[in-house]
Amino acid sequence: MRIDLQLHSIYSDGYLTPAQLAHFIKKEKIKVASLTDHNTLAGQIEFQKACRKERIKVVPGLELYVRVGSRKINILWYNYQVDSPELYKLLLETQKRRRQIMRQKLERLKKIGFHLNVEKILSHYPEYVPVNKVADEFFAVPYNRRKIKQDLGIKQPREEDLFIHYFFNKNLGVLRDARISLERVLKLRQKIGGQIIFCHPGHFNKLRGNIVEKLKKMGVDGLELLSPHHSHESVMYIQYLAQQFDFVTTGGSDLHKFEGPDKKIRHPWQWFEIDSRNLRKVEKIIGR
Repeated sequence: MRIDLQLHSIYSDGYLTPAQLAHFIKKEKIKVASLTDHNTLAGQIEFQKACRKERIKVVPGLELYVRVGSRKINILWYNYQVDSPELYKLLLETQKRRRQIMRQKLERLKKIGFHLNVEKILSHYPEYVPVNKVADEFFAVPYNRRKIKQDLGIKQPREEDLFIHYFFNKNLGVLRDARISLERVLKLRQKIGGQIIFCHPGHFNKLRGNIVEKLKKMGVDGLELLSPHHSHESVMYIQYLAQQFDFVTTGGSDLHKFEGPDKKIRHPWQWFEIDSRNLRKVEKIIGR
């Protein structure tokens, strides 16, 4: 059975509405799906309604930035109590901190000569402020575009070039994520339920050290196995870890947008798909 347990919409850093996502994944024959926007539940109701029309089963989802000691990882949280006031309060706290961090970054960019209406940009994102869309607005200003090309010495800068040079450059100040402690998340999970999954653990060497053993002892439920961010070697190693620590495994396309018509691969499902039969104990999340 085809499933997709990591999707992003306009309410965080995706470019499709929840309804557009539902319509698209229906065409890809997805039977179970989860909208996992960053630090917000704003699209959950719309996604549930749209998927109901398409006869797709929905698993409530969420992606969070967390800290585990000195380590920074992402987690996916499934099947929580959607109307939990405590969860909304927690997310609002992260959204406010994220907004302040982004405001500081944009003010720094203004100081080095870029044309930016900081408050106007931030007003476009009432909950999660996504760096990719802020970068889009930053680059859309003709003066900024000329300056960026001159700064980088590149005629056609990519989004990644902007991220590296302006948002994650130590000399200009690295854009931080508004992270919360995993212990706090797990404590709330005791009240509102659900499953916690280590998100794309094979990306950027996040599996180093004893992190997986530590997460198991803390009460994390599983590992995301199938992800466009994972190499074949990562998938094999995560399968081994899942068996060793008795973890659930999940998979998702991490779909954010469709690439341009000039691209040979316009979205992950052209080359990458998730079948529930290949995921260990995934029925604990998606049911039977």
